[in-house]
Amino acid sequence: MDIIGAVTGALHDGFGYLAVSFCLAAIGLNIQFGYAGLVNFGQAAFLSVGGYIMGAAIATSGIPTVLAILLAIACTVALALILGIPTLRLRADYLAIVTIAAAEILRLVFGTSFRTYFHGKDGVTGFTAGFRSLNPLPNYDGFFLTYSREELWTIMVGWGLVIMISLLTWALMRSPWGRVLRGIREDEDAMRSLGKNVYGYKIQALILGGVVGCAGGFVGAFGAASVQADTFNLDFTFIALTMLILGGAARILGPIVGAVMFWAILSFLGSILTQLASYPVVARFMNADQASTIRLMLVGLALMLLMIYRPQGIFGDRRELALDAH
Repeated sequence: MDIIGAVTGALHDGFGYLAVSFCLAAIGLNIQFGYAGLVNFGQAAFLSVGGYIMGAAIATSGIPTVLAILLAIACTVALALILGIPTLRLRADYLAIVTIAAAEILRLVFGTSFRTYFHGKDGVTGFTAGFRSLNPLPNYDGFFLTYSREELWTIMVGWGLVIMISLLTWALMRSPWGRVLRGIREDEDAMRSLGKNVYGYKIQALILGGVVGCAGGFVGAFGAASVQADTFNLDFTFIALTMLILGGAARILGPIVGAVMFWAILSFLGSILTQLASYPVVARFMNADQASTIRLMLVGLALMLLMIYRPQGIFGDRRELALDAH
């Protein structure tokens, strides 16, 4: 059995562009859920807007990359306002219902409508030239890991974004704005009694978390060199939320460690189970095609045990976990 190969694959996937994309999605959820207590089940919607609007603006309209990114961010802010304005004055579960519905609606719109711009199920391609033209890196063939120059460039830019956004989040959450946000999560009525505009702070948190998620859409699009509607299904948001809870909500390192560990463990189990399926004894119970499903079952079992024995995650604090409050 090739254990070294499995470990190498786990490291490759754990720090790959897909892990970065999910990490940014989880950081956005951390701002919304971990710090503000907003239950957003549609984070995939913000990433799909980021990826699709940027990709279509470049590939179809010929807009420069920087302007396309700014356009996608503006659309993400607009989406957050559309979702937040009618729901954030109501109970928390209304936001959850609206966001999960919005994510599914956008997935269907991008996948089936406006084919001139979004190309239906084929997705959007041909938008990476401007981004890759800035790449100064060669191909990397290290002792353990191997990356093409395009993949390495995307990973470096992506992890650079993760570091900058994490530092920004750290600074914001220790500012008066962040302390108010934490207070809202703990007791909205107390914050209102102090004269704070709870509604306004919630909208700001929803927008900020959405924009961070939008950045994850950029990284995922540039890494894959395409944007596909089915990528942003309902599982996407729940995987990102799982990563957040695994690392620890309301912790700067929580979503980062959670994303890396989740993808590394998933990749390692997939490789090991696929190799085991080649042995005749194991092949009676599991073939190579079933290995992918079984690895998800094992990861799910591990997460169930985590929620039973350490629901606050690796770095979290039980007092920071707002699940029971909603």
